[in-house]
Amino acid sequence: MAESSKIQLFVKASEDGESIGSCPSCQRLFMVLLLKGVPFTLTTVDTKRSPDVLKDFAPGAQLPVLLYDGQPKTDTLQIEEFLEETLGPPNFPSLEVRNRESAAAGDDVFRRFSAYIKNPEAGRDEALRESLFRALWKLDRYLNTPLEVGRGPRGRFLDGEHMTLADCRLLPKLNTVDVVCRHYRRAGVPAEMRGVRRYLEAAREAKEFWYACPDEDEVIRAYREVVRPM
Repeated sequence: MAESSKIQLFVKASEDGESIGSCPSCQRLFMVLLLKGVPFTLTTVDTKRSPDVLKDFAPGAQLPVLLYDGQPKTDTLQIEEFLEETLGPPNFPSLEVRNRESAAAGDDVFRRFSAYIKNPEAGRDEALRESLFRALWKLDRYLNTPLEVGRGPRGRFLDGEHMTLADCRLLPKLNTVDVVCRHYRRAGVPAEMRGVRRYLEAAREAKEFWYACPDEDEVIRAYREVVRPM
């Protein structure tokens, strides 16, 4: 029975070695488990101070790592699929999207953000920033568009009123984009992008998001070595 299964999630630790570190994939699975409402143990792993924590059951694996009844799982997408299949109705809620477009919404935002924020050449900044903003405006349009006829109102999240796997995938990345750009480039997601801003605000009011979310200072520190000073 899933209720009696022992579930352990190992995620990246912050610089203090104890709090939750900045890792969108770790936050993604943390959110999935919270939304499922299943008991689990969370362990933050400081790979600098304790690099061998995973050696007995997942040697060489990158975080996050899931232990389910003692069996390690190390691929984020496969873990997500496993949890959705194993912890499904009637005992646990389904987190699958109803509208196919929701699963792909915003899927290029983080890639374009990474190209922009890690760009070593000042002369390319404007073009890369515009590329990122085009992706954000595309997401904004989706968030301001009614869902498929007969599927109910737009709601607060990508696929309606409740979070789904699509939100678990996108929100940790979108939060990182907003926090890092606001700090290092003095320009986070602009107020004019009302759909995206509304979406982020809804997430930050949801316990499943903020409980799994690292502190803003931790997100900022995670990028200090790769951002070119202005």
